[in-house]
Amino acid sequence: MDSTVPSDHAVLDFTVGVPENQIARQFADDAETIANEIRRVVVTSSKTVLLSILGLLAEGHILLEDNPGVGKTLLGKTLAGAIDCNFKRIQFTPDLLPTDITGTTIFDMKSSKFKFVAGPIFANIVLADEINRTGPRTQSALLEAMAEHQVSIEGDVMKLPAPFMVIATQNNSESHGTFPLPDSQKDRFMISMGMGLPTTEQEIEILTRSQHGMPEAGPVITAERIVEMREIVKRVEVDIKIRQYIVKLAGHTRTNPTVRHGLSPRGGAALQRASQAWAAMDGRTYVEPQDVKEVAGYVISHRLMMQPAAEISANDAVLAAVDETQVPA
Repeated sequence: MDSTVPSDHAVLDFTVGVPENQIARQFADDAETIANEIRRVVVTSSKTVLLSILGLLAEGHILLEDNPGVGKTLLGKTLAGAIDCNFKRIQFTPDLLPTDITGTTIFDMKSSKFKFVAGPIFANIVLADEINRTGPRTQSALLEAMAEHQVSIEGDVMKLPAPFMVIATQNNSESHGTFPLPDSQKDRFMISMGMGLPTTEQEIEILTRSQHGMPEAGPVITAERIVEMREIVKRVEVDIKIRQYIVKLAGHTRTNPTVRHGLSPRGGAALQRASQAWAAMDGRTYVEPQDVKEVAGYVISHRLMMQPAAEISANDAVLAAVDETQVPA
C-alpha cells in the first residue's frame, strides 16, 4: 500500500490508503502556504492571519470590525487572492438593493424569454465591504446565502458555488448613516475579530511595502483543494470530553447574570468546527482543550447579547467562562 502523499492535491483522497497523519501534515503545510502569501501582503498579527484562514477552512464566514484604515478590506482581498477562485467585492451603500446582491431576471428581446442575470453573490469568496452602510432589508439578502449556500429568486432555488465564503467588514468609529447588523445576521458569522492598530515596527513595514505600491497576492492553492481541506476538517476527532467542555462553556454564558442571551446550540456547533480547523492547521487529527480556548473569544463574543446595565463586555464574559470552566482531564 502506497504510504506517500500524492503531489497532486486533486487526487488526494481518504480512499487511496494515505495515512491520516500524512494527510494532517499536508493540510498544515497547505494552510501555512496560504498564511505566508497573506503575510507577504498584509502586515498584521499572526493570529489574525490564521483566524482568517480558519474561517475559510471551517466553512464559516468572517466579520471584520474595526476602525477605518487598519487593513480590513486588504485582508479580505488578499485571502481571496491567495486562492485560485472567483472573487467579488460588494461595496455596501444606503441605496443598495437586495437584487444588486442576488441578481435579477430580465426579459431578453432577442429570444423573447426571461433570463436570469446572476449577482455578485455567485462567487466563491464575496467581500461585503462596510456591510453596516446599507439597510436591514439588503443585509438580510445575505442571510440565506450565508446559512444555506443558496439563494431564492422568484421561487427558484439556486445553489452557490463551492467553496463559498463571505468576508464582511464594518467600521466602528461612527454611527451616522449606518445600520447595526441584526443579531440573527451576526450569528451567521463564525469568526468576528478586529485588526487593531499596528505596532511601530509593523507600521514602518507598511510604509516600506507601500513606498512603491502595495504588493498583491497570487493564487497559491486551488479552490478544489480548499473543498478537500474542508472535508478533512470534518474528520478531526472530537472526544466526548471536549464536547462536554464546549457544552459547559455554553452553559456558563447562559447562567452569567450579565448576559441576556448566551451561546446557542448553533454557536456551540460553530465553536466545535472552529476548534477542529484550528487543530488541523496545527497538523493534528484530534482536538485538544487548548484549541477550544484559542478560538472561543472569536467565535462566541459576537453571539452574546449583554444586559443593558452590564459593566463588562461580551469578550470579558467569554474570558470568564473559559477561566471558570474546568478543563477535561
